[in-house]
Amino acid sequence: MVTYKYQALSYSGQKVSGVVDAFNEMDAVDRIKQNHSVIIKMTPVKGKGEGGLLAMEIGGNRLNSKAFTVMCSQFAIILKAGIPIGRTVHLIAAKTSDKPLHKMLVRVAEDVEAGRSISQSFAEHGEKILPATFVETIAAGEHSGNLDKAFETVYEHFDKQAKMAAKVRGALAYPMFVLAIAVLVVIVLMAKVVPTFTAIFESYDAELPIITQILIAIANFFAKWWLVMIAVIALLLLIYKLYGNTEDGRMRFARWQLKLPVLGNIAELNAASEFANTLATMLSAGLPMVRAINITARTLSNYFMSTEVGKLSVRLEEGHALGASMREADFMPDILVDMVSVGEETGEMEKTLHTIAGYYDAELDQAIASALAKLEPALLVGLAGIAGFIVIAIYMAMFSMYAAM
Repeated sequence: MVTYKYQALSYSGQKVSGVVDAFNEMDAVDRIKQNHSVIIKMTPVKGKGEGGLLAMEIGGNRLNSKAFTVMCSQFAIILKAGIPIGRTVHLIAAKTSDKPLHKMLVRVAEDVEAGRSISQSFAEHGEKILPATFVETIAAGEHSGNLDKAFETVYEHFDKQAKMAAKVRGALAYPMFVLAIAVLVVIVLMAKVVPTFTAIFESYDAELPIITQILIAIANFFAKWWLVMIAVIALLLLIYKLYGNTEDGRMRFARWQLKLPVLGNIAELNAASEFANTLATMLSAGLPMVRAINITARTLSNYFMSTEVGKLSVRLEEGHALGASMREADFMPDILVDMVSVGEETGEMEKTLHTIAGYYDAELDQAIASALAKLEPALLVGLAGIAGFIVIAIYMAMFSMYAAM
């Protein structure tokens, strides 16, 4: 990404300045225009992350996906009933318990009552929490006069994402519980059980089996260095976090994620699903292809994929087809590229993207289920192996003591 420094006029006519990260100049213009009416000056500065560890992103608001999805559904239902948009925003703001969303909706309601566009208000007050997909779809729906349809579209889009995330969290609950129990059991064994038996073993003048000596050495190491180990782990996590927030770190980790066994396949399927779903939503909202691609790029969770998709807009501006550009870049699955090309040739890109999105949603669901099905027995086998090692080491030491008596 490139960081652009800009000066612009707000919708109230005030002169403002700031910086924005974008894939190219057109993407930067799109992002600035979400909150400001006129761009006075825009110049590129150092790319994001080029300043090293100090040029990192810290903090940021997190969107409650469930509350956000409910909000979209409420807008779609109430607007279909024919209630004016100002009254609609007030009703939903009063019923929203999520604090960031409530605060934003109150401000949006005030803007709409003052005669301001709801999409412009969402773009300004929801800049830090609202997805670009939402803002752009609402803007397109407002422009076409189908605001209720726009809210229904974003509801269906984000509801699908929320259900997939909930399914993954639910499937991970049991493996994570088993892992937590395993860690707890090992800590108790190494901190309480093994030291007790070690004291007994040392009181006898008998040579201990090698497996018992290894167990005692491990227990002594943990007892002596546990604070140092915690400090080292904390330091490594901090370095990972700091480096992961730099441009080089984000790109490197994103590439590694795609190369990991099992998880790499899931990351690729997830990127393909996000690409197809988001681009289909943007095109159905009536956005031109270049703008739709820029917004789609910003919604992808894998940073490498996001950057590569952002670069496609340059090829599209030069007049190249999307399918051919994706094939040249060679970063998306072949099936997705082929289907995009078919959609371009037949003139049914939106329909084709919805079809391929359904395919990748199913593939992603199956890949996650398969990975979790392998994770559970692996955790159980690992726990059994650790516990078995400790038990065998203790019993062999006891047999050695009985033989020496």
